[in-house]
Amino acid sequence: MSDTDKYHLPKGTSADGAYDLLVTPESAGWGYSGLRILTLEPGGEHVLSTGESEFLVLPLTGSCTVTAGGSSFELVGRADVFASVTDFAYVPRASEALISSATGGSFALPSARTELGGPSARYGRKEDVPVELRGAGACSRQVNNYCLPGTFDAERLLVCEVLTPGGNWSSYPPHKHDEARPGEESQLEEIYYFEISGGENGFGYQRVYGTPERPVDVLAEIRSGDTVLIPHGWHGPSIAAPGYDLYYLNVMAGPGQDRAWLICDDPAHGWVRATWDTQDVDDRLPFGENR
Repeated sequence: MSDTDKYHLPKGTSADGAYDLLVTPESAGWGYSGLRILTLEPGGEHVLSTGESEFLVLPLTGSCTVTAGGSSFELVGRADVFASVTDFAYVPRASEALISSATGGSFALPSARTELGGPSARYGRKEDVPVELRGAGACSRQVNNYCLPGTFDAERLLVCEVLTPGGNWSSYPPHKHDEARPGEESQLEEIYYFEISGGENGFGYQRVYGTPERPVDVLAEIRSGDTVLIPHGWHGPSIAAPGYDLYYLNVMAGPGQDRAWLICDDPAHGWVRATWDTQDVDDRLPFGENR
């Protein structure tokens, strides 16, 4: 089996029961990061048992109600991932959450295994989600920073979204976070979940490559509903084909005592960042209501 076959999960190939996608630490072959994609019909509901992991409930489309720990949160959600950021809910380990949806929709459930009880169930307002425009020129992209240090409290879980206009590159220059180097790099496992504009015709590409000491070699053509696992190594670019906007949800977690997202650029390509100083940010950004 090639690394692409191992770490690229085409839509539907990792479905299980109620979930269109089920990635657990066990299925991924690592220790912490997980992701489930749940689709509910109008009037549908689902009980999420968190077990040893903390979770977010993050609407991709539609709205829902999340009831957990004696609290109930009405998530307004959104029409689709390119329309706006969304509100969300946090659900701690060792608890149950009832997710119900009058409208129906698709909901991402990113997770991180943690030994601690962590914060109680809480609501995340869409108005409090920092929206960042990163890069410039053909490297322009939008980052929605949902659950990162300084934006939302959690034990281990790190979650953001990246939206890349058609024809642009993101996750570039390639970077990695697979070594614990205080102040320089975090050790984090990562999941990329993709949605692409243009229906079944939309596509893009994802690259992952390793070091001589820890080789990995992935070059995947990705479509809506696909997932790429990144156990280690340099990852990027994420390439949006011209005419097709690219979305991906990033889920990260690792063993470090400090919850931090510290990356190291591939030194062969890090110089690209300096070129952004003389370029404008793509005027197609930000997307949707954030414009």
